[in-house]
Amino acid sequence: MQKVVIAVSDEEKVLIHKDYEQLVNFLEGPKSKISIDDTDREQIRMAYELAVDAHSKQRRKSGEPYVMHPIAVAQICAEEIGLGATAIVCALLHDVVEDTDVTLKEVIDQFGPRAGKIVDGLTKLDGLYNKIDEQDTYIASPQAENFKKVLSTLVEDVRVVLIKMADRLHNMRTLGSMPRHKQLKIAAETSYIYSPLAHRLGLYKIKTEFEDLCMKITHTEAYQDIEAKLKATDQERITYVKNFIAPLQDSLKETGIDYRITGRSKSIYSIWNKIKTKKVAFEEIYDLFAIRIIVDVPKKKEKQVCWQVYSIVTDVHTPIPERLKDWVTTPKSNGYESLHTTVIGPGGRYVEVQIRSERMDEIAECGYAAHWKYKGVSNQQNVYSIWLDSVREILDNEDSDAIEFLNDFKTNLFKEEVYVYTPKGDLKILPKGATALDFAFSIHTDIGYHCTAIKVNNKLVPMGYKLQNGDQLHITTNKNQKPTENWLKMVVTGRARSKIRSAMREEKRRQGITGKEAIERKFQHLKIDFEENVEILAKYYRLKSRIDLYFEIAKERISLSDLKNIFTVEGGKLVRIPEEEPAVEPQTIQEVKPRKKKNIKGRPQLLIAGEPGDSYNYSLATCCNPVLGDGIFAYLTATAGLKIHRTSCPNATHMMANYGYRIMKAEWASTTNTSFIANLLITGVDDGPGVIERLSNNISTKLGLNIRSFYIDGNEGYFEGRVSLLVANKDQLNLAIINLKKLDGISNVVRLED
Repeated sequence: MQKVVIAVSDEEKVLIHKDYEQLVNFLEGPKSKISIDDTDREQIRMAYELAVDAHSKQRRKSGEPYVMHPIAVAQICAEEIGLGATAIVCALLHDVVEDTDVTLKEVIDQFGPRAGKIVDGLTKLDGLYNKIDEQDTYIASPQAENFKKVLSTLVEDVRVVLIKMADRLHNMRTLGSMPRHKQLKIAAETSYIYSPLAHRLGLYKIKTEFEDLCMKITHTEAYQDIEAKLKATDQERITYVKNFIAPLQDSLKETGIDYRITGRSKSIYSIWNKIKTKKVAFEEIYDLFAIRIIVDVPKKKEKQVCWQVYSIVTDVHTPIPERLKDWVTTPKSNGYESLHTTVIGPGGRYVEVQIRSERMDEIAECGYAAHWKYKGVSNQQNVYSIWLDSVREILDNEDSDAIEFLNDFKTNLFKEEVYVYTPKGDLKILPKGATALDFAFSIHTDIGYHCTAIKVNNKLVPMGYKLQNGDQLHITTNKNQKPTENWLKMVVTGRARSKIRSAMREEKRRQGITGKEAIERKFQHLKIDFEENVEILAKYYRLKSRIDLYFEIAKERISLSDLKNIFTVEGGKLVRIPEEEPAVEPQTIQEVKPRKKKNIKGRPQLLIAGEPGDSYNYSLATCCNPVLGDGIFAYLTATAGLKIHRTSCPNATHMMANYGYRIMKAEWASTTNTSFIANLLITGVDDGPGVIERLSNNISTKLGLNIRSFYIDGNEGYFEGRVSLLVANKDQLNLAIINLKKLDGISNVVRLED
């Protein structure tokens, strides 16, 4: 959040110190997951005093003293993640080097090299500029570069990322004071990287909150609608949970096991996601809540007791066998352990039941940090090192630019997994959607490089075959085999993509040797410095690297003999020869007068970056078809000017997270006579030809809307229709959705995101 310079008042100093005391009281209280000694207390106090002094004249956009933010971040680190004293110190200091006169050396001198390294990892990179030349050659993204810096610390000290998680969580909780367009950018970054990373690190509670907070910003209406419906049915759910639990308690008591049962609603985001994927209304979702049974037993008895509790639950309530998920026998790759089942509770309602131990529950809540507490007793202690090994290879690839790195890294943050086996029966866990070639690279880089054939369950399959649970794979290799560009289309994991690109770059580098030698000879002849002028040449040809330049010359796609027509040599440097401009007749100059730009007919009126949009070349994006009244933003494209997207556009997260510098604030300026395209998905009971007539009559006659296209497909009593309408604004669209939902036989009507 941005900071404003205003001194802190005496009253505010009292509030600041109260927040600090709350942090210390928690650390020394019974709920703390860590223990601190006198040295830790002194270090935390010194960090607090340094932060208060350094941020004394800074305020957040909300108006509160800025130092309350690092204190809140430290509180999250302690209370919600369970980090220790060093991390608490670094959380208090996480912004001092970036935003104040305090130097990294001062931090190291006062708190030691380890704290200094963590604070340095939390400090944003300076001097990152976005440069776009005439052809939009992408050079750098500050967002991606900063992500890369923070994420690169994972293999050295995961606490950097965990503190960054706490920092982002507090920023998301207090985002209300920021301008709308900045809220959208921050939410996009959170959804794109922080939420999946929280999942991968086992921080399920934080991941869930990230998802809800992002949805609250990007899909405000849907969030508020589900929130209101949950509140309206809250008491009913509480009563239902009691009725569900009651018949279980006697049986559980008979076992003599210490246990506790909690009931909770599913997150708003998870309900909304189910509404979208299942294409049903809120009222039709049965499993709106989950029951968690947590047993307190020694580690060696956990698996046995969890299955014992499962047996009790399924004796009382009818289970749905295909919904059983056993992450007790085979934990998830991020260390998550739990037994999940769905049963039919009172009134025929589906209820998800999660069964786990206290240890499993703490790991599920605090993820990585909790693993350190249990590492002496858990055979899962290396669960992160396995994942970090795959990440390390992406981090170590110095040739990849920040965007490539980010996309490769993101593929390692998968939520769903597939379990496959080597010929010797060793288990390998890959992301759902991974291919046979991904598997080859997961075994060893050389096996991936030289893979020629793959057998799955003794049957030959294509390299792009998508893996299924239980598959057993055998890889055939040949030392003469080399990766090709086409292989990039056959893999999804970051490791495989990174290794294939590295191999292709190495091949380019090898082939480019002759090109480099040719440039060296040319520059020697011109008597100019190689290092300085080769960059000028690469930039002129809009190439990302020298390697690309050498390769293009070696392939004779760039001719060095053309240089004399493009450059001259001045002071030992290549200087571009100015292009001659065509002569212009004097009378032509007199005729060219500045004219006020008129709005293109039929184009909606907008404000872009706070100014009238008439002076911009913009058009509505066809990927999301914004309608007057939708939340929107402008995105600067390479060749097509500005594209106006909905804030809920399926592509918005990627654009804002990777290319935030191209995003501009946009809003509707006024009502307009323009018609907008809106696409609806209608589902319901297929009772014959009457369906089409009812729908078209309601839309055209009753609502007076023009139908742009209409596609309907019926199947065994069920139909799915896609209708493209021309509407004046969002209110008219919502009215159409409400009216269509009221028709007989219509199950649901939703606006399509794309």
